[in-house]
Amino acid sequence: MNSLILARWQFAITTVYHFFFVPLTLGLALLVAVMETSYVRTGDEMWKRMTKFWGKLFLINFAMGVVTGIVQEFQFGMNWSEYSRFVGDIFGAPLAIEALMAFFLESTFLGIWLFGWDKLSKRLHALTIWLVAIGSNLSALWILIANSFMHEPVGYVINPATGRAEMNDFGALLANPHVWVQWPHVFFSGLATAGFFMLGISAYRLLKNQESSDRSQGSGASPSTKSQSTNLFFRKSFQVAAAAALIGSLMVGLVGHSQAQHMVQAQPMKMAAAEALWDSEDPASLSLFTIGDMTNRRDVFAVRIPALLSVLAYNRASGEVKGINQLQAEYEKRYGPGDYMPFVVLIYWSFRAMVGAGGLMTLLALAALYLVWRNRLTSSQSLFWRALPLAILLPYVANSSGWILTEMGRQPWIVYGLLKTTDAVSPNVPGAMVLLSLALFTLVYGILMVADVYLLAKYAKADPAQVAEDAIPGS
Repeated sequence: MNSLILARWQFAITTVYHFFFVPLTLGLALLVAVMETSYVRTGDEMWKRMTKFWGKLFLINFAMGVVTGIVQEFQFGMNWSEYSRFVGDIFGAPLAIEALMAFFLESTFLGIWLFGWDKLSKRLHALTIWLVAIGSNLSALWILIANSFMHEPVGYVINPATGRAEMNDFGALLANPHVWVQWPHVFFSGLATAGFFMLGISAYRLLKNQESSDRSQGSGASPSTKSQSTNLFFRKSFQVAAAAALIGSLMVGLVGHSQAQHMVQAQPMKMAAAEALWDSEDPASLSLFTIGDMTNRRDVFAVRIPALLSVLAYNRASGEVKGINQLQAEYEKRYGPGDYMPFVVLIYWSFRAMVGAGGLMTLLALAALYLVWRNRLTSSQSLFWRALPLAILLPYVANSSGWILTEMGRQPWIVYGLLKTTDAVSPNVPGAMVLLSLALFTLVYGILMVADVYLLAKYAKADPAQVAEDAIPGS
């Protein structure tokens, strides 16, 4: 049993699983803060019920994210001790700040928000959820500062006595250009995820409420006050969600464009793999569909749009984008013999899954906002309404495939240009032990996922007024 392969699988599974919860936490904390602020400004009790209803779902998701995130950090010292030894002086600093500043900020004020409804003034209570939202996104920022060093090492020196990387410029670590294209992408993906989460649940509840009203009218009864209140609740939620989903989806695309342009300069092999570009081109063509031969590094069949990749990379119809073959030769001269090509098939299709899901999200968000504008939120016969609950999955497809692209596209490096993944694994951890922990983690995480989906579905289907009264202390 190969301990390297098993350790990579374990980290990949725990990372993707953890990232199921992170974007929703980032975005939903912000939207809950907006809803409570609306309650403070208007005094409208509907906003308060919305804050508590969506806040309950936020709490469930937050708890799962914390549990899965803690496990990840232990793996650095257990499965990846050589990585920790080499880069721990740098990588550990942002993670320590994240725990001591950002995580403590969000968790402390989340507790105050949860139990402080009838103990704090309206304004002060609203401030606590804003501090939770700020803390959550600061937490993401510090983690991405650490992660960005792995993609674009800056602010370090190699100690010749120990062979370890040591920080010599903390400011350079903070100013790393990779951070400032990556963090906005994660921030807006969180907003889009939360928007579609609320959008799908609101559409489902509006659809069910409309069908119930139609049955009541068919039997000669008028809709109940509870039904009318539920309808108003989810109409408002739908309006908030549609705006968030559209802003998030559009901004993810715009920031992602800047991220791709930076990738061409900083990690050209990742971009070449994402486009299955075997040989350098100027102007470079964009692949619509490619079947490649990875052994001989060539196309078997390809449909490409001339010059479009250069337009995306440089905002002009000319400009060289380096190909896999030329980059392989270049890296062999720079770093020595070896295979510097990532798994092109996985990178190529992950990129398309991310872009495809993001494009579909933008179209759906536009359609949802159009329905809000035209005041057409009660059409129970529309296929669109029945599709929106399923669209909750789209951000998760985009987020997961995006992280696969980001991390797998860096291979064979764990720290780009400095340390290979093969040299980062713990040398004294046997494969059997990694396999056992991998199986246990996968089993436990599977059980937790079932519990999470059950709880989210249970409270999403519950009466909003009852959730607002019972689920969170205070009324």
